[in-house]
Amino acid sequence: MKKSDRISALVGQLPAGDAFDPHYTGYFACFNAGRYYEAHDVLEHLWLECRDGNALFYKGLIQIAGAFVHLQKQHLHPHHPKHGRRLRPAVRLFRLGAENLAAFAPRHQHLDVAALRLRCERLAAEIISADYALNPWHPAHLPQLELLG
Repeated sequence: MKKSDRISALVGQLPAGDAFDPHYTGYFACFNAGRYYEAHDVLEHLWLECRDGNALFYKGLIQIAGAFVHLQKQHLHPHHPKHGRRLRPAVRLFRLGAENLAAFAPRHQHLDVAALRLRCERLAAEIISADYALNPWHPAHLPQLELLG
C-alpha cells in the first residue's frame, strides 16, 4: 500500500473535526493516542500541500511529533544500539519545532502555541540537565494537545 493510501485510510478512521482539515485534527488524535509517527505522517500530507502561511506551523508540529517518536523509541529500547541514542535528536527536534512555531504564538488555529513551545523547551532542558541520561516520556503519562474553542 502506498503511503498516501495508508494516510487516507488512517484519516478516514479518525474522528472528523468541523472547522479544520481532517489531517490537522487527525494529527492531534494520533498524537494524543501516543501514535507520534502516524501524527507526523498525517500532518506531513497537509504540510506538503500547504500553499498559505501555515507551512512553518505544520512543520513545527511535525518536528515535535518527531521528537516524541525519538523519546518513545528510546523508552521502549533503551539499550538498543540505535534507539538508545535518541535523546539528542529529540532535543534537536524540540528546539526546531519550538522555533518554527514562534511566529504563531500565542495561539494559532485553536492551538495554544505558547504553551506547546514552553513544554518543548522544558522537555529539552530536562533531558539536557540530566546529561542525556533521563527520558521524561512514559506511556502511562502521554502528553495531550488540545484544540481550544
